[in-house]
Amino acid sequence: MKHHTIFIGGGINNLVAAALLAKKGKSVLVLERTEHLGGCIRSEKVEECIIDPLSTAYPLFVTSPGYQMLKDDLENEGVEFVWNSTPTASVLSDKRFSILYADRDKNKEVFNGLDKKEGDRFREQIGWIESNAGLLFAILGQELRTFSMVKLLAKTVWKTGIRNILTLTGALTPSVRNDFPSHFQSPELQAILAPWVLHVGLSPESPFSSTMAKIVAFTLELVGLPMVKGGSFKIVEAFKNIIEKNGGKCLLNNPVEQVLTQGNTATGVKMKSGEEYQGTHVVASTTPNQLYQHLIKDKSLIPQPIETEVKNYKYGMGNMQIHLILNEAPKWFDEALSPVTYVHLSDGIDAVSRSVNQARRQVLPNNPTICVAQPSATDPSRAVEGKHVLWIQLPECPNYPQSDAAGELDSTCNGEWTDDLKERYADRVLDTIEKYIANVKSACVHKNTISPKELSQLNVNLEHGDPYGGACDIDQYLLWRPLRSAKNHVTPIKNLYHSGASTHPGPGLGGGSGFLVAQQLMKK
Repeated sequence: MKHHTIFIGGGINNLVAAALLAKKGKSVLVLERTEHLGGCIRSEKVEECIIDPLSTAYPLFVTSPGYQMLKDDLENEGVEFVWNSTPTASVLSDKRFSILYADRDKNKEVFNGLDKKEGDRFREQIGWIESNAGLLFAILGQELRTFSMVKLLAKTVWKTGIRNILTLTGALTPSVRNDFPSHFQSPELQAILAPWVLHVGLSPESPFSSTMAKIVAFTLELVGLPMVKGGSFKIVEAFKNIIEKNGGKCLLNNPVEQVLTQGNTATGVKMKSGEEYQGTHVVASTTPNQLYQHLIKDKSLIPQPIETEVKNYKYGMGNMQIHLILNEAPKWFDEALSPVTYVHLSDGIDAVSRSVNQARRQVLPNNPTICVAQPSATDPSRAVEGKHVLWIQLPECPNYPQSDAAGELDSTCNGEWTDDLKERYADRVLDTIEKYIANVKSACVHKNTISPKELSQLNVNLEHGDPYGGACDIDQYLLWRPLRSAKNHVTPIKNLYHSGASTHPGPGLGGGSGFLVAQQLMKK
């Protein structure tokens, strides 16, 4: 049997694309190398509680065009998103804190209380995002190197004038470092926004980071931090059901060995088992290195510029996860933080910059940004009565630690995340959290730490422990993601497409690249 499209990898982008194509009557085959569909979306049952070991909230997905097209199907399969009115907060080391609400008027009131007119300034900046949302979300949600994008930009220039479009472009590019102090005076508000750039693969010094932080704030006000009721695995099961009920197939434990070609055209895939599947189109949700260095065996099909760019492709910082189950509610120093979905422990721009710089130099940060998520506060169904789940993320970790900025763990830093180093660093992080959650250690009945090394073992696309598919520096972002010499999601091989976090619009588990690839294939 010849399939319309074969998907290499079962992450959210390929699941979105496969579901959309299957609903259109196309024969699709999803091949996943592990025992888990979903890529960075999975769940585990521990102590009668549900833990999401990787991702846990999906604001970019529920605001995506792919979700709008599949919303009814997902709901019919039992998917329900839940969120609350307190998506995020940030706590400074001196315990000053502020909460960002899913309520515009409330935020204006709260932030005006931090500093005179701070709430007004915040509304002005988020209002700027809203007034330019059409262009911003077109850039983030459409193929960039297309005639339709040129037409959109030309129309915008015609409507607003060249001077205004240049002004707008200049307003889009600043970093958090250069832009935030011009608008936000209070340390609390700066600390709420600055850590969020880490969740989109950027740093406070990155171009566009200020715009991305404001887009995140705009999104959190709009939809909060949605979680899948009962555990993230439910959305993966729903995608599988949608695909299979519409005639498609999902095969697990089936690693692909190579993309088959005839001439300069992809014709299917060969499995490690030796079995072959034929397909008119092949979509690989991989990093550039996995695709061009491993899956394409005939290197003569790869142009020299792409080969060079793949060799030079950069990955970002490592990421650590710590998952806890407590036998009583977290005892925050202030009860107002108890319902907040994501709490960042951070002193703001300088602290984030310092930790990013340390991690990039393969140094363990002495004061890392700590993200404490409270899934069972947002979704009580994830924990049995009396127990509570904490999902802790450290987005600034060295990939291969060589030293410790605190000088405490130098003897165990030999360029590898050993079990001993992982646990000792995690314990130090919990010591910090204990200053804000008094019972985080005394009430703990389960702890699981996942190092950057283990992340890369869980998912082949998390190379070097980077969960974002590659660094989002300007030369690997927007028009240039993943490669300067690759156009949109096509590859030099006809009918072979590239999807996933390494491709535009980048990381975030929004299914954006899968949607864009599906649109191209449905046109065909």
